[in-house]
Amino acid sequence: MTSTKSSLSVGALSAEPGTKVRGTVSADLGTLTVDIPLTLVNGAHPGPRVLVTAGVHGGEFTGIDAATRLAALLEPGEVHGQVVLCPVANPPAVYQGRLGVSPLDGVNINRVFPGDPDGGPTERLAAWLFAHLVEGADAYVDLHSGGIDEVLKDFVGYRLTGDPELDGRTADTAGALGIDDVIFGMNTDGGNSHAAAARQGIPAILVETGQLGERDPEAARRLVGGLYGVLNRLGVLDTRPQGPGSPVREWVWAAGVTAENSGLWYPEFTAGDDVTSGQVIGHVIDPADGQEYKVHTPATGRIFYGMRGLTVAPGAELAAIAAPAPRISGDH
Repeated sequence: MTSTKSSLSVGALSAEPGTKVRGTVSADLGTLTVDIPLTLVNGAHPGPRVLVTAGVHGGEFTGIDAATRLAALLEPGEVHGQVVLCPVANPPAVYQGRLGVSPLDGVNINRVFPGDPDGGPTERLAAWLFAHLVEGADAYVDLHSGGIDEVLKDFVGYRLTGDPELDGRTADTAGALGIDDVIFGMNTDGGNSHAAAARQGIPAILVETGQLGERDPEAARRLVGGLYGVLNRLGVLDTRPQGPGSPVREWVWAAGVTAENSGLWYPEFTAGDDVTSGQVIGHVIDPADGQEYKVHTPATGRIFYGMRGLTVAPGAELAAIAAPAPRISGDH
């Protein structure tokens, strides 16, 4: 719980209690610096500090749009606690590229959190974001979308930590968004931002809305509404009812399907389709000789996102499948 009797500061940007400040803060990536846009909302009343990030990857526009809209809407007089909004967390990937990797070094930042302050540019950026934004948060929401070559069914994700109290708070936050499907990972391993935050004891959720790099104002408005629901549930806002959220469907990740051959990808599914183990979900054709390689799913479940681009190389992620979550004794 963060008291609003003190200023809210990130780098040289600072907001006094009862004020909102918008601007940029420079992050040193070793070979260059980048300007991170931030909105700091320091509420007039005490409460938690909530971090919302978007633009971790390029080509994922719904979250960027929603975070920017939310930054304009929030009024400090209505806020209990502090809200930090970072609509473009990875400027090189957002402004110079349209893919999940940075044009600076080819690294996917959402595989290297909490980063390395002495590493390459993307590792340094992850370390900066983690040290300056994530570590001071009482709750964290990271907004993503299907990229320019991805179909996606909206979902919320989080990691189980084994701490019933922390997992319960995270599940409660995830349920407040109004998104029907919640997918949880069974541990906090890996370099995803929300996994690294969970390892620090911070309730953290991943939100995936939108697909194919579309800019959809209605999807952004729905996401803003979901974020209002989260802020209400966390006690940051009290201007709307805070009743229990709608029931959600719970899933666990079951399998990822990756390309084994270079070639042209012809999928035979869309996001939201149910599949059974061994089912053919597409094929890859070698343009050199016309040879066809069938792609089978290794698990039964539902496809939540998948590749829609034509050209693929070995290791490219073609689909991600989740299965209904097993019933776990007690709350998680």
